[in-house]
Amino acid sequence: MHLRAPAILCAARAHGEHAAVLRLMTADHGLIAAYCAGARGRRLRPVVIPGNLLDVELSARSASQLPFARVELVTSRGPWLGEPLASAAIGWATALTAATLPESQPYPVLYDALGAVLEAICHAPSARGWVGALAAYQELLLRELGYGSSGTRDAPSDDWPTLLARLERQGKAIGARLLAERRGDAMGAHAILLDRLKRIAGDL
Repeated sequence: MHLRAPAILCAARAHGEHAAVLRLMTADHGLIAAYCAGARGRRLRPVVIPGNLLDVELSARSASQLPFARVELVTSRGPWLGEPLASAAIGWATALTAATLPESQPYPVLYDALGAVLEAICHAPSARGWVGALAAYQELLLRELGYGSSGTRDAPSDDWPTLLARLERQGKAIGARLLAERRGDAMGAHAILLDRLKRIAGDL
């Protein structure tokens, strides 16, 4: 195995003293787990942040071996991690993707949609500019994974209570259908995001 492709980093789990196992979303190869030496070192620590767009080179001697990854930063989400709401949204979108998608199955439409959601979170003037996009991504993910009739499809709306209700309803469907046996950190990230969105409801 040898490939090079742009990828969205969805998760990084510490491995040993300095390395990490990365979960990378690519357009043509789907979600891929890979070992990255030095990922927790000074040089790569700002690169290995969930939500970052990376240029990734993967190599493995056999299909059964965890590939080794070399990564270079293309677009950083680091500047937005100091903003509680944006950080929570990036954390949920990436954790959701890492926890639900099967490995090595391409979902190019989800790759493009996730990239668009992350761009909206980072560059929209307010949460109102990206909450609808996040809800659309959750709906798309449910549909791509076989839950198109889950009852989560809604007409687009800019009404803030309606948007929050839509996110909450989709979150319940995701928790029950996609993460029923491995809710853990992913649904915790969803709860944090909803709590922060509800806190700002009176300011919008």
